[in-house]
Amino acid sequence: MGAELIREFFRDLNNHRMRSSLTLIAITWGTMSVVLLLAFGSGFGTAFRNGMRNAWNRVLIVYGGETGKVYQGLPKGRGINLEESDVALLKAAVPNILMASPQYRKNAELFYGKTRLTTECEGAGSDFEVMRAMYPEAGGRFIDANDVRYQKRSLFLGYEIASDLFQGANPIGKTVMLDNVPFTVVGIMEKKLQTSMNNGPDSRRTVIPYSTFRMIYGYRHINTILVQGTNPAAQAQMISQIRQVFGKKYRFDPADERAVGVFDTMMIDEMIQKISLGINIFLGVVGFFTLMIAGVGVANVMYVVVKERTREIGIKMAVGAKRAYILSQFVFEALFLSLLGGTLGLLLSWGIVAAMGLIDTSSGAMQFLGRPILSIGIMLFTVTVLTLIGLFAGVFPARRAAAVDPVESLRYE
Repeated sequence: MGAELIREFFRDLNNHRMRSSLTLIAITWGTMSVVLLLAFGSGFGTAFRNGMRNAWNRVLIVYGGETGKVYQGLPKGRGINLEESDVALLKAAVPNILMASPQYRKNAELFYGKTRLTTECEGAGSDFEVMRAMYPEAGGRFIDANDVRYQKRSLFLGYEIASDLFQGANPIGKTVMLDNVPFTVVGIMEKKLQTSMNNGPDSRRTVIPYSTFRMIYGYRHINTILVQGTNPAAQAQMISQIRQVFGKKYRFDPADERAVGVFDTMMIDEMIQKISLGINIFLGVVGFFTLMIAGVGVANVMYVVVKERTREIGIKMAVGAKRAYILSQFVFEALFLSLLGGTLGLLLSWGIVAAMGLIDTSSGAMQFLGRPILSIGIMLFTVTVLTLIGLFAGVFPARRAAAVDPVESLRYE
């Protein structure tokens, strides 16, 4: 029975080449619309999310504030200023902390040769590299534990400011002046997409050991503490523990959020995921309706086929063909047509996505659009839609064909 259905299907395709070709083109185009829209939407969402994580890699930003409540006889309005020692205190008291680093920050001037530039200078520890995704280019390194321990004058540069200073020359090992103090360049940050800023992009930033920063500038209090936990799902619990630790040390109500502020960058991550999901849903709906239009074309073709083959259907039924056979014949043809066009659409989409993967996305608009991602989920969704369209496009014409009266059909012209 299956072999006979396939033979009849290809015979019909051959007899109506123009009609079949246009229908296949419509299904192929509709499939490409769904797949490519979802692939580009997925690529954009991934690029946008990675750009945010390249600025804040799922960290908590802890900073001192001002008490907003009276506590143990102490008035509200007291300033809370964090210190370097608070980092070690948090690591010892909060079990879920994986990484932590103090952060000093100020504007500074960089000199090299005749070039003078203004930069955002940060004093930080070695954990800063991962938490801020400031990875060095080959041949260099980030600030390490020895730099901090021995207050070394080591300096890590963003790639843009390094390019402006050294004009293409290798800067590793060179001496630059930072606010008239000599520093040795130990590393240059590799290029990255950054969609979230903190007083400017990291590409124009300078990082030195926090101990060296304190020694040179004489700061008593740090600007912020960056904390990364072992489990992103436990961020809320960790925030509560941080306020309890500092509430005990600085004597304020742990429920007083104004005393010590904690910004959870996971909130931005979750917001971006929701935006990405919304974009994908919108693009999926647009592609789905495009494919539905092609499905309507398949249904119309099947109705024409039923009309043209009314006499043939009547003869088959007169010699004993059952209604189930007639139904399966037309449903099979509609499904086969949908899946054949869908397969062509998937193959063409895969080719386009593969070609897009060869395009440089490190600069310009493409770094924000990202490379399209053709996932298994997108392909399964498309195949499911194609199957449903094939069924709906074939069932109703098939029911009409199965309802043909053999006697009346033999009179049909």
